[in-house]
Amino acid sequence: MYTIAGKTADWEVVIGLEVHCQILSASKVFSGASTAFGAEQNTQVSFVDAAFPGMLPVLNAKCVEQCVKTGIGLNAAINKYSRFDRKNYFYADLPAGYQISQLYHPIVGEGHVEITTSEGTRKIGVERLHLEQDAGKSIHDMAPDKSFIDLNRCGVGLMEIVSKPDMRSPEEAGEYLRRLRAIVRALGTCDGNMDEGSMRCDVNVSVRKAGETGLRPRVEVKNVNSVRFVMQAIEIEAARQIALYESDQCFAQETRLFDAVHMETRPMRSKENAHDYRYFPDPDLLPVILTDDYIESIRKSLPELPEAKKKRYMDAFGLSAYDAGVLTADAETAAYFESAIAGRDAKKVANWIMGDLFANLNKAGKSIAQSPVAADHIGALVGLIADGAISGKIAKDVFALMWETGRAPAQIVAEKGLKQVSDTGAVEQIIADVLAAHPDKVAEIKAGKDKLKGWLVGQIMKASGGAVNPALANQLLDKKLAE
Repeated sequence: MYTIAGKTADWEVVIGLEVHCQILSASKVFSGASTAFGAEQNTQVSFVDAAFPGMLPVLNAKCVEQCVKTGIGLNAAINKYSRFDRKNYFYADLPAGYQISQLYHPIVGEGHVEITTSEGTRKIGVERLHLEQDAGKSIHDMAPDKSFIDLNRCGVGLMEIVSKPDMRSPEEAGEYLRRLRAIVRALGTCDGNMDEGSMRCDVNVSVRKAGETGLRPRVEVKNVNSVRFVMQAIEIEAARQIALYESDQCFAQETRLFDAVHMETRPMRSKENAHDYRYFPDPDLLPVILTDDYIESIRKSLPELPEAKKKRYMDAFGLSAYDAGVLTADAETAAYFESAIAGRDAKKVANWIMGDLFANLNKAGKSIAQSPVAADHIGALVGLIADGAISGKIAKDVFALMWETGRAPAQIVAEKGLKQVSDTGAVEQIIADVLAAHPDKVAEIKAGKDKLKGWLVGQIMKASGGAVNPALANQLLDKKLAE
């Protein structure tokens, strides 16, 4: 049972996510206007997007294909019949006064996403994926007394992926969102850039007493734009609801906003239901009819998906579910790992990537694509350790220089004279000098104090500047002490 904000295990949090993914396509879902990000405001707006009278939508086939790809990636049913509906509401960034969406007959049905957390591996259900158009963007910070409207985003194709209320902790919600992002990126159906708004999340949160089977009223926290904020919003909102229940206060189902500055959720509006939007079938668009051959041709064209890649890493390389999940979290990390392991010990390479490399990337605020350490250089570093050319301790120093210079580890080792001493004669001489300097310790070891042997090994490494091969030092020291 998850403990919420220090509360006892008497309460359980119930979480469902609605994730909006902008579809990667050159043009919008119902018009030929460009979808490129970052253009000057209102320069990528067609007459259809602006809802000029008499303009009719024409469905973009690429958007349909991208939805089917994503549905397959979600292990979901692909519906051969789907239909568009009008969702009516009035807002300044929606010129038509309605959004074209799919309420009753979505293009993708039930599926699941597999996640791995500290609690283990399990499947999170996906309720549906439906295709719809995005709204424009309201800008409130350009003038103190005015709001501005940018319609460049209006009409961009959206996949809304609705989970089942299967998640029970912020950790699970965060991992679900990461795995979902990994899937759409691997498929090339969405770039997953939450900071640019191309992937946004509405978080549904409710709480209930441990053992309850029904669902209490939920709160929807709108438009949360990072995994970290999603996890924080769940923690804060769950604690707020528990506090209300424990003080015998009730609350209605509603929509709230997450304030990351003040770390609170704030009321936005009372929660709407489907009938509030007065849905009805869109009269300008025909139903979408897919054939088995069409669906199968898309299925055969897909790349290896993150879930399959994760399983392969576990089976082929002996990686844990957690490590394999981290390395398949995005296509760039997986490609880096596979390049680095060529001819190397995969588990040791994984440790270096997830340890020293990730630590440096996080500190520098860089992605793995921006790493100054090339993938083959990580592999070569592991190879130098395996060959006995350098010790693990020296490898840390070599890695630091690799990060600073971008140079190959062999070059650094040669230039700095860091190659490990593995010459038997040289090591025997160092051992002899150390034993001669500490006859009292030698006597104590021979008298039965075996733990002092580690201290002697430390002195040998110190005398050599860390250059002696530790395994060889231990072997020759044992031989010398046995004389």
